[in-house]
Amino acid sequence: MARKILGIDPGSRTTGYAVVVEEGTSYRVEICDVLRMDNMNDHTERLQYIFDELSSIIQKYKPDECAIETPVYGVDPLAMLKLGRAQAASILAVTNHGLRVAEYYPKAVKKSITGSGNASKRQVAFMLQKIMNIEVEELPADATDALAVAWCHITHSGLHSDERGIKKMHQNNRKSSWAKFAEDNPERIRES
Repeated sequence: MARKILGIDPGSRTTGYAVVVEEGTSYRVEICDVLRMDNMNDHTERLQYIFDELSSIIQKYKPDECAIETPVYGVDPLAMLKLGRAQAASILAVTNHGLRVAEYYPKAVKKSITGSGNASKRQVAFMLQKIMNIEVEELPADATDALAVAWCHITHSGLHSDERGIKKMHQNNRKSSWAKFAEDNPERIRES
C-alpha cells in the first residue's frame, strides 16, 4: 500500500516542501519545491502565506503523514523567533488537515541519509540524488532539505520495511540507513 509523506523545511523567507511516495521498496518524488517570501516585508504576511500555501499543497497532494525540521540554535535570537513562527505556521497548516507532524533535528535528518549527523549539505544532496534517482542539483537548497526531511521520516517511522516484512534497523545500530537501503535495493545502485 502506498503512502505519501510531506517533508517541510520551514523558513521565514523560503520554506521548502517535498512530497515523497513510498510504494513497497520503491520511492518517487511527487513534488519538491520552495515557497518564496523574499518580496514580502511584513512578517505576519509571510506567515499567512506559508499557512495558506501549505494548506493548498496538502489539499492537492493529500499526504498521509508529515515531517518537519526543527530549528535547534541560531546566533540571532530575532531570526530564531521568526524561524520558530514559520515552523508554527507550517505545523498549523498540517494539523488543520487532520495530519500528525513528526519533528526531526537537522543532525537526525543528515544521519538518516548519509550515516553521519555532521554531513555537509552537498553530501546529503548527493545521497538523495542516488536514493531518489532525481537531479538534486537543479533544486533549490531548501527544497532538497525538505526532501531530506521526508526521507528521514520514512526511515524513522517504523513503517519502513523490506519485502520480508522486517522492520527497519534501530537508529542506533552501526549500519547506516543508506547502507541498509543499498543492501536491500541493489538494483537501485549505479556504478559511476
